[in-house]
Amino acid sequence: MKSFISTILFCLFIVCPAVAQDVEMADVMRSNGKIYVVVAVIAIIFIGLMVYLYRIDQRVNKLEE
Repeated sequence: MKSFISTILFCLFIVCPAVAQDVEMADVMRSNGKIYVVVAVIAIIFIGLMVYLYRIDQRVNKLEE
């Protein structure tokens, strides 16, 4: 268990500098205001998937009864 936790912490320290890099495309989209469109589209897709999964869960529960 200790080795697992230490491995996870090591991976996090390796990945953090890579994530912290500046992305030029994101800066351009943020300055143009298009980043909000991207976030809105991702949010709509995520909400749609959650609604779809909820409806499937309701149908499966109904079939199980």
